Amino acid sequence: MIFKDRVDAGQQLAQSLMSHSGNKDVLLYALPRGGVVVGAEVAKVLGLPLDVIVTRKIGAPENEEYAIGAMAETGEIIWNEAERFAHDQKVLQKIVDKEKKEAARRVASFRNNRPLPEMKGKIVIIIDDGVATGLTIRAAVAAARHQHAGKIILAVPHGAAESLAELRREADEVVALAEPEMYGSVGQYYEIFPQTSDQEVIELLKTCNS
Repeated sequence: MIFKDRVDAGQQLAQSLMSHSGNKDVLLYALPRGGVVVGAEVAKVLGLPLDVIVTRKIGAPENEEYAIGAMAETGEIIWNEAERFAHDQKVLQKIVDKEKKEAARRVASFRNNRPLPEMKGKIVIIIDDGVATGLTIRAAVAAARHQHAGKIILAVPHGAAESLAELRREADEVVALAEPEMYGSVGQYYEIFPQTSDQEVIELLKTCNS
């Protein structure tokens, strides 16, 4: 299943979430940056405001694009444990410290340093533009659990079947429009897959919350 772009994916994903339309007990979150483009379309359709949960991939020292862990803005870290202990722990700590600074920068940019709101007893829907390893969205789940969310729903246009199976053990519900067994990268499932800028995220959040 190929989507034209993230806007198209968000519009289609929203149709699978219509039961939550207008529900004030639902909190809608997206993972920046790309997930916010998808999430903005869902927010428009459901008539709900949109916020972000900031997560950061922890890349391997020899290849920063290869995720061996992920951290949430609230401090929770999810690791691929086998990969984690295959590397020098002091080197990994430097990477973690760097990502903490970047997470803090994004919280300042996207939420003006406002902390995550109270999630206790709320239905929390977390949106991203796709799931490969699942580490970053697992970190978002950990953050929502830390905030005592009542129910956590993950919603993505597509994701690797194996990763989504793992996520179903951690979240209360997973909504995915496509779950291929053979999954390369998130971008392979979009005809158009540009980088999303900080400014685009800021503008989309303003639009969704005005």
